[in-house]
Amino acid sequence: MTEAIAARKTAPAGSSRFCEPLETAGAHRTRLFQSSLGLVENLRCRGPRTRTSPAGFSPEFQVCLPYRGLFIWHVAGEDVVSDPNRVLFVSGGQAYRLSEPLPGGYAELIVTPALELLAELLEIAAAGVRSHALFRGRSRRADLRLQLLRARLLHRASAGTWDHLAAEELVVAILRCALQADAPAREPGGSTRRLIRRTKEFVETNLSEPFRLSDVACAVGASPAYLTHVFRRFEGLPLHKYALQSRLARALVELPHADDLTVLALDLGFSSHSHFAAAFRRAFGSTPSEFRASTRSWQRRIA
Repeated sequence: MTEAIAARKTAPAGSSRFCEPLETAGAHRTRLFQSSLGLVENLRCRGPRTRTSPAGFSPEFQVCLPYRGLFIWHVAGEDVVSDPNRVLFVSGGQAYRLSEPLPGGYAELIVTPALELLAELLEIAAAGVRSHALFRGRSRRADLRLQLLRARLLHRASAGTWDHLAAEELVVAILRCALQADAPAREPGGSTRRLIRRTKEFVETNLSEPFRLSDVACAVGASPAYLTHVFRRFEGLPLHKYALQSRLARALVELPHADDLTVLALDLGFSSHSHFAAAFRRAFGSTPSEFRASTRSWQRRIA
C-alpha cells in the first residue's frame, strides 16, 4: 500500500511508464505500469520490522496483491493478516499501519485503478465504492486464477517494456478477478482471528518443510479437530489447501529464475519433483517446466 501517489497525479492522461524505482523508508517500490486506467507498483520490504510502521494512508482506492511473505495491516481497529493467498482492498484516505511479525520481509503488487474503472467493474456508482462489501471487508481469498494473473503481470513487467494494450487488458483482468465478491461470511471473533493469524504465521515460517497437522495444532495451541474446523470455516478452504496454495504462489514467482526444478520443489516443501509437477499441473494446467519455458520464451521475444 503506497503512502503517496503523486507520480500518478503528475503524469499526462493516457501515458504509460515502466519500472521506475521509487524508494521509501525500509522498502523499494517500483512503478511497473501506468496509464489512464491506473497505476501498478511492485513494493518489496526487506524486513524484519519488529515495530509497527509509522501511520500512513493512500489518498485513493487500491487493490493490493501480496505475493511473498506475510504482514499485518492494522486499519480501523482491525488486524488484517496479509499473505499471497489474500487480496486487500484499501479505501482512499483511511489511515493504517503495517507490521511484520516474521523475518524475511514481504512483497506485493499494488494496483491503484482509476475510480471510474473501479466503479464500472463493481457495477456501482463511484460514490458507492467506499461502502461496497469488499472495501468494508478489507480482504478476501485470492484464488489460483488470480495468483496466476498476478504472476503473469509481475514477470512480464520485470522483463521490460511490453505492449501497452496487452498490459491494460491484463490489469483489467486482474481487477475483474479480484473484485469478484464472495458470499458474505460471518466475522470471526478476536480469539479466532488470533488463532488463524498464528496458523498463517506458522505456515509461512515453515513453508520450505513438510509438516503435519499435529505440528501446526501444537504450535498454535489448539486441537487438530478444532483448528481444521475453524480454519476451513473462516478461510474458505482446508488448511492443507491453504499451505499448498502458498507454496504454489511462491513457485509462480520463482520458476522463471530457477535452473534446478528439483531443488526448487524441495525448497518449497514438496516431497519430490514429481509431487511438485503434479500439484502445479492440477492447479494451472501446465507443468513447472512448461510454465518456466513459456515465461522465458516470452521474455526473449520482447528483449
